[in-house]
Amino acid sequence: MDENTQNKAIVEDLYYALAKGDGENVSKHLASDMEWWFHGPPQCQHMRKVLTGESAYFEFRFEPQSITTIDEERVISEGWEGAHSYWVHVWTLKGGQITQIREYFNTWLIVRDLRPRNHGWKIGPMKGKGNLWQSQMSGLTSSGRSMPGLVLAI
Repeated sequence: MDENTQNKAIVEDLYYALAKGDGENVSKHLASDMEWWFHGPPQCQHMRKVLTGESAYFEFRFEPQSITTIDEERVISEGWEGAHSYWVHVWTLKGGQITQIREYFNTWLIVRDLRPRNHGWKIGPMKGKGNLWQSQMSGLTSSGRSMPGLVLAI
């Protein structure tokens, strides 16, 4: 199994463990010094609350609509709970453990590749790569709400 496939499987297993309330299985996937980053309304830090034990697993259900590997270290998942709770998680994994989570709540997200080319940095997406990933909020755009858009550069 290649690293991309393994990382995606770890994130899938994490969500499965969360759905079952299996804290032991959740913990085995998280590095002890995992970094946390959040963008959204402060009261919507549901994943942080679940992972720290501040709230029970069933208080907010994370059921990903998609889980996608975007490079050797990062896996992106997105989901929604009704018309008012849309989330994106960007998981960074190293050595089979989750070392960072970036959670975006009620925000459109585009991931762009800004890695260096030959003799320096290129501003904008790499030639031929463009966007590596973009939110796919199917069914939610009909609510007439607009959500702020963010670009995550890797």
